[in-house]
Amino acid sequence: MNAILFSAIMGVVMMFASFLVRSSKLVRNLAILGMLFVLIMNVLEMTGMFTVSFPVNDMIHADRFSLFFNTIAFTCTFLFFLLSARDMEKVGLNYAEYFSLIFFILSGIALVSSFQSLLILFLGIEIISIPLYILTGSDKKNLKSNEASLKYLLLGAFSTGLMLMGITLLYGASGTFDIYQLIKSADKPSALAQTGLMLLLFSMSFKVSAAPFHFWTPDVYDGAPTVFTSFMATIVKAAAFIGFMRLFSGAFESIHQHWRLMAAIIAALTLFIGNITAVFQQSVKRMLAYSSIAQAGFMMLAIFSLNATATEGLLLYTAAYSLATIGVFAVLVKMKDYTFDGFNGLARQHPFLAGVVTVFLLSLAGIPLTAGFLSKFYLLKATLEAGGYLWLVIFAVIMAVISVYYYFRVIQAMYFKEGEGAVLEAGPVFHWVLGILAFLVLAIGVFPNLLLYWFYF
Repeated sequence: MNAILFSAIMGVVMMFASFLVRSSKLVRNLAILGMLFVLIMNVLEMTGMFTVSFPVNDMIHADRFSLFFNTIAFTCTFLFFLLSARDMEKVGLNYAEYFSLIFFILSGIALVSSFQSLLILFLGIEIISIPLYILTGSDKKNLKSNEASLKYLLLGAFSTGLMLMGITLLYGASGTFDIYQLIKSADKPSALAQTGLMLLLFSMSFKVSAAPFHFWTPDVYDGAPTVFTSFMATIVKAAAFIGFMRLFSGAFESIHQHWRLMAAIIAALTLFIGNITAVFQQSVKRMLAYSSIAQAGFMMLAIFSLNATATEGLLLYTAAYSLATIGVFAVLVKMKDYTFDGFNGLARQHPFLAGVVTVFLLSLAGIPLTAGFLSKFYLLKATLEAGGYLWLVIFAVIMAVISVYYYFRVIQAMYFKEGEGAVLEAGPVFHWVLGILAFLVLAIGVFPNLLLYWFYF
C-alpha cells in the first residue's frame, strides 16, 4: 500500500514543481530524494515497521512477492534517476513533468504487482501505459518519436481491447473479478473461460513484447528518446511480467495443462525471433530492442513453469536484466554514435566505461559469474522441473548461445577495433553509479542469496 500511495503523491508533487520550481537542478534533486523516500517506505512495509492501510475490499493484496518486486523496481528507478536524470533535461522543456509521469508509472507498477481483482490489473496496466505513450512522443521535434508514440498508442489500444474482452468473458463465466475465484473447477473450465484466458494471454504477451505480439517493440524503442527507452525496456517490462505471473499463478494454475503448450510456443517463438533479428542489426540501440524481445522469451519460461523455482528465477531475472540494461543504456545515451562502429576503440579512450559495459553485456549474454547467468539457470531449471518439455530447454540454451554473438560484437568493437569511441562528458556520480551497478551484477551472480534472502525475510 505504501508504494501505491507515496509514488502517486510524488507524482502530484512533481506536477506542482513543474510551475513552482524554476531551477532544473532543484527539480532533479527533488525527484531523486522523492524516489529514495518511496523506496524507504516500501522497505519499511516489507519489514513490517510502517504500513499505511486503506480499505480495498480484497481487490489488492500487498504480499511478500509484490513488496519484494517493488523494492527491486524502485531501487532500479533510483539508480536510473542518478544515472540519467541530467539527460532527461535534453529531451524537452517539460522536465518536471517527465519525473511526474514516471512516478505515476511506478504507482501503476505497484498496482500490477499486488492486484487481486482483474479490474485493478486493468487499471494498473493503463496507469503504466498512458504515461508511456506520452514519454515515447516527448521529443516533439523528432518525427521518429512522434511516429513511435502514435504506433504505440494504436497498438496499445488494440491490446487493451483484447484484455477487456478477456476480462468480460471470464466474468461472464465465473461472476467474479477475483483471480482466486475465476476458475472453480480444475477439470471442466468452460469454453467461455478458456476463450477469456486466451485473450488475456495474448494481451499480456503484447505488454511484455512476446512474439508474435512483439512487432511494435523495435520501432517504439528506437523512436522513443533513448533515456526513456532504458526505463521502458527494463522496469516497465519487468513489472508487466510480474503481473503476468501473478495473474496466471493465481487464476489459471489449476488448469495449467490447458494452456502451457501455448505458453511454450510463445516462449520459443519469442526466443527465436528476438535472437535471430538481433544478429542482423547495425544499430546498438535497435539491437538492444530486439535483444529485449529475446530476454522476454526467457522470462516466458517462468510463466510456462509456474513453480517455486520459476518465481525465484523471475525475480532474479528482473533484477539482473534491469541492472545490466539500465547500465548499457546509460552509456549509450552518452555515445555520439549509436552504431556498432561508434563503440570502436572505446576501451582505449575510456577504459572504465568499456569495462562496465563489458560486465553488463556478459550478464545479458548469460556468461557465468554474472547475475544474468544465474537467472537464466534458475529459469531453465524451473522448466525442467515442470517436466515434459526438454526440447524447450535445449532450444533456449541454443538461443542463449546465439545471443553471445551480437553482445560480443560490441565488446569486440570496444577492445579490438580502431576508433575514437566518442563519448559526451559525464560527472563522477555517473561513474560511481555505473561502478555500483557492475558490482551488483557480479555480486548477485556469485551470491544470489544476497537478493533472495530478502524475498524470504
